[in-house]
Amino acid sequence: MNRTLIHILHTNDIHSHFEEMPRIQTVLDGLRRELSKTDAVCFTVDVGDHMDRVRVETEGTRGRANRAVMETAGYQMITLGNNELLTFSKPDLDALFTDAPFEVLAANVEEAKGEQPHWLRRWTVREAEGFRIGFLGVTIPFQNFYRLLGWNVSDPLSLLAQEVARLRQEVDAVILLSHLGLGNDRRLAEAVPGIDVILGSHTHHLLEVPERVGPTLIAAAGKFGGHVGHVTLEMDPVTRRVAALSGRCLPVREAPADEKVREQIRRFRLEAKNTLSEPILELSEPLPVDWHRESPLGNLLADGLLDWVGADCSLVNAGQLLGGLKAGPVSRGRLHEICPHPINPCRILLSGASIRCTLEESLLQEYQDKGIRGFGFRGKQLGTINMAGIKAVFEPAAPPMEKLREVRVAGAPLEEDELYRVATIDMFTFGVGYTEIKKGKEIEYFLPEFLRDILAHQLHRPGALRQCWIPRWQLQERDTAL
Repeated sequence: MNRTLIHILHTNDIHSHFEEMPRIQTVLDGLRRELSKTDAVCFTVDVGDHMDRVRVETEGTRGRANRAVMETAGYQMITLGNNELLTFSKPDLDALFTDAPFEVLAANVEEAKGEQPHWLRRWTVREAEGFRIGFLGVTIPFQNFYRLLGWNVSDPLSLLAQEVARLRQEVDAVILLSHLGLGNDRRLAEAVPGIDVILGSHTHHLLEVPERVGPTLIAAAGKFGGHVGHVTLEMDPVTRRVAALSGRCLPVREAPADEKVREQIRRFRLEAKNTLSEPILELSEPLPVDWHRESPLGNLLADGLLDWVGADCSLVNAGQLLGGLKAGPVSRGRLHEICPHPINPCRILLSGASIRCTLEESLLQEYQDKGIRGFGFRGKQLGTINMAGIKAVFEPAAPPMEKLREVRVAGAPLEEDELYRVATIDMFTFGVGYTEIKKGKEIEYFLPEFLRDILAHQLHRPGALRQCWIPRWQLQERDTAL
């Protein structure tokens, strides 16, 4: 008896790379057209982080541009990535998914009060040539952040052990849409029996040849829309189980762009730019930024952080700002251009010794030029430290890590054994950038505002535009600001 073939087309971690979406459409359409010749059953899914507010099309439409393209692409099921859950509010997600033509799956996501939104499902079952295929979704549990946004995201390992066992009684195959990362996918495959296919994401891994962990196939299509994944299940009509699994990834770079999708994106881009172009204030003089030395716009961001979270001092890297502000009107769109990061403020307790070490590191060229990837950073390099509530005198010609001559916090000499409340950014608490900030204790994150929201708030604060020109770094030998 012939086996039944079931095909899964999958994408992941597109991160609003709209330039790839017209070619993705062409590849998906071509695959579905070819498979339809054999009357094969085909499902199309996305495994999270389709949306990223770094792109103006997403920022200016609150994700409606992504939703529209996904609808056109014919996705039948998606799961939520951390970009969807952490950078969009509940009302945003309600508006995006309430009437979506695809199902949103996330078994380990619920509201803090213990209920799931009406548009979110733990799993779904699809019929395919007489077989019942179960699909589940799970996402990475950044619980400290999600809790602040009103979500409870539970540990997927223990939950899936129960959910898969329950679902397995009703279906002939189980497909997991996993926004957990490759390491977690491997652990799930080993620890949770009954999963036939794990479609992975989050760590941006490309598995051109899927991995096998026991009977489970692990597949993933890389990042930024560069590939479309294709998994094939061969179903045995006698045992009513998966008899064979295979998979591949198809590059999209050579595919022609679908003109309908390209035009769709163009219209949303124009709408987004118009929405973001409205001025929020007028500057009488420019606010420049410099990645290698103190600058007024960097100081403005540091001042804003200090005011926003309430602390003794603040530390933020100049590389968060990708450009300065010219004299004249300033729009939300311009703030998004210079600060596109989905990075949130936070407050930590940090020792005086760690503050001193961080300031010393920030004076070194190797730290200023250090490139960073991931962790929400959408810039190019770390840059020096901008600060508020701190005054530092330094000698540029002194040896590395010995340049500081005097550091004062809130007007008093820095005490190395004392703990200070420091306003900073979540990226540093993940161990990125400077070596000492990750030692901060009693971390408190402030969501949902991003750094560009802090800038917008600070620009309107009385006296803030004068204060940001006041120097915080001083050269010892000539007693002038950088």
